[in-house]
Amino acid sequence: MIDYNKLRQDIGRWGATLGFQQLGVTDCDLSAAEPRFAEWIARGWHGDMDYMARHGVKRSRPAELIPGTLRVISVRINYTPPQAEESWPVIRDGSRAFISRYATGRDYHKVLRARLQRLADQITAAVGNHHYRVFTDSAPVMEVALAEKAGLGWRGKHTLLLNREAGSAFFLGEIYTDLPLPPDAPQSEHCGSCTRCIDICPTQAIVAPYQLDARRCISYLTIELKGAIPEALRPLIGNRVYGCDDCQLVCPWNRFAQTSGEPDFAVRHGLDDVSLVELFAWDEATFESRMAGSAIHRIGFERWLRNIAVGLGNAPATPAVIAALRARADDASALVREHVAWALARHHAEPAAAAGRTAC
Repeated sequence: MIDYNKLRQDIGRWGATLGFQQLGVTDCDLSAAEPRFAEWIARGWHGDMDYMARHGVKRSRPAELIPGTLRVISVRINYTPPQAEESWPVIRDGSRAFISRYATGRDYHKVLRARLQRLADQITAAVGNHHYRVFTDSAPVMEVALAEKAGLGWRGKHTLLLNREAGSAFFLGEIYTDLPLPPDAPQSEHCGSCTRCIDICPTQAIVAPYQLDARRCISYLTIELKGAIPEALRPLIGNRVYGCDDCQLVCPWNRFAQTSGEPDFAVRHGLDDVSLVELFAWDEATFESRMAGSAIHRIGFERWLRNIAVGLGNAPATPAVIAALRARADDASALVREHVAWALARHHAEPAAAAGRTAC
């Protein structure tokens, strides 16, 4: 006979030993979140992220995604890299590239998944075979809603999970299990009347409290969107070439965000403080070698150049910026060429070939 109360305590202790800052358990009832998600999809706010709608209600009904699921173990792990350059000075310097701080180290998917698997293995060693699946942003899982029900925090007005001791600077992961563990109680919300995240959003993607139009979100535009970035939004992106942290940076609760002790999340290749011109000079082999094992690698070299071209279009019009753009005016990618042409036009500059022509 399994003592599930004791097992729950053991799982919490094992999770802490594995480096999770918090662990909670919830049941599978997401009926309160399901209508909001369906409305979000109906409005088209998911943009080109077709996978958001592809699985229907399986996202909000864990037992339909993984039959037999009774509980979800939800965990969080801090990601703020130690000794990273302060974000605001980088964002305010148009010559530098800002990369969302969660992406300056190794790919969190691999780190978190391996850690969750080790936790699942410990559970198996204690109780024998049980039916489970490990998830790290890798399947139709409503991870914020589940973490909220599991007591890890509350949904902020920017739609991210907030925690009183850690702000929002953490990753989430889950284990779906058929073990009837005692569920934890959710926290109350503590946003109050604050609207700083809404007010700061560069593209006004947070259209109302708890409502995000992803089609305007810089994280969506620089990571998820595969095609051209809408011209009207390009000037608003500034120098944010991969993701956007503005709504988190102004959140009062992120005063309590803690740096990560995970070596894998430490900044790699100086990505916390690097010039746009330097990044734009990378060839594909450099991108592949330096971004291997990084979350950035998944967008590919073409979209990476697209994003940097937009950043250069918004940068101060120095000779180095113009030269960098002209060097890629004839890039093999039509997507890159389009964004380079836009950037040069922003600086009232022509491509090198055109600039060198003289009238007869």
